[in-house]
Amino acid sequence: MTDIDKLIANTIRADVRAGSSYKVPDSIGYVKLDAMENPYQLPDALRAELGQRLADAALNRYPVPSYETLKRRIRAKLGVPAGYDVILGNGSDEIISILTMACARQAGEGRGRAVTLAPVPDFVMFRRSAQFAGMDFVGVPLKADFSLDRPAMLEAIAEHKPSLVFLAYPNNPTGNLFAADDIVAIVEALGDSGIAVLDEAYQPFARASFMERLPSFPNMVVMRTLSKLGLAGIRLGYLAAAQPLLEQFDKVRPPYNVNVLSQVAAEFALDHLDVLDAQAARLNAARAELSGAMAALAGVTVFPSSANFITVRVPDAERTCAKLFAEKVLIKNLSKMHVLLANCIRVTVSTPEENAQFLNALKASL
Repeated sequence: MTDIDKLIANTIRADVRAGSSYKVPDSIGYVKLDAMENPYQLPDALRAELGQRLADAALNRYPVPSYETLKRRIRAKLGVPAGYDVILGNGSDEIISILTMACARQAGEGRGRAVTLAPVPDFVMFRRSAQFAGMDFVGVPLKADFSLDRPAMLEAIAEHKPSLVFLAYPNNPTGNLFAADDIVAIVEALGDSGIAVLDEAYQPFARASFMERLPSFPNMVVMRTLSKLGLAGIRLGYLAAAQPLLEQFDKVRPPYNVNVLSQVAAEFALDHLDVLDAQAARLNAARAELSGAMAALAGVTVFPSSANFITVRVPDAERTCAKLFAEKVLIKNLSKMHVLLANCIRVTVSTPEENAQFLNALKASL
């Protein structure tokens, strides 16, 4: 064992040493349909105006730590209930990390490790953030049709008494919306012992939300991101919750966690939200067309989606992904994530041209 190996063994946590980093494949030269991005940029005139605003940003100064101007626009434009505020994060990933850090228990508190619970398969960062914060993670399998198993979820809540329950709405990687009644039952079962986190990253496409129901459930918080709306590059997430909860989460948030350029770009985009909403509507229409085209292929099962991606089952996911990769098309192979996703792949809905290129490559792979 080398000196550096000894150093790592003596300092780095065992679960971190045993794990692997989050890998993002190189997409240069490929049709990138693996990351649920909006393929459309802002119109040229708006891009020029945004460029001027970015040029005028005070890069020599730290951001204003309260982010009040941006938060005011988010509250006004994105449906946050009256009397509720938001905290901001460097993408949803940081918001998830803030939640798990705030709820993880330190040694000596006498109650054992705190628990994060979620239906699985789910967004991988729920599990990873819980692990790195020092929480236990409990996954409750979905039904075969990817719907919530309400009895199993309620049983797991009663047994494990989780501090956090993450519910993606729509779910990633399956794309479906869970039944609202099932979500309400879970929130009510948690009572004052746990926080239900509604992850609404794909709300611009689902057009369904629990945001307006926040006042009815003090133990529920709603998390969203601007990434899927068309601003993945600026990395901005936000969380709406009752003020007493926000005050606790804000203690964990780094003071300058959203940079000035992201703030300026987000404020500008929210001033032109109609353009982004129109792009989302185009992608929803394209989703319906692409779903229908894939459903017509022999051996392909298309699952309902309320997001900007579609999950499908093919005869051999490994072979399909390899052939698509050879055709310079990147999609996501889900088959190793969970047994329920056997031979499943996930494709981002894109422009008509990229959708056609994907569909032709998919037909050839089959």
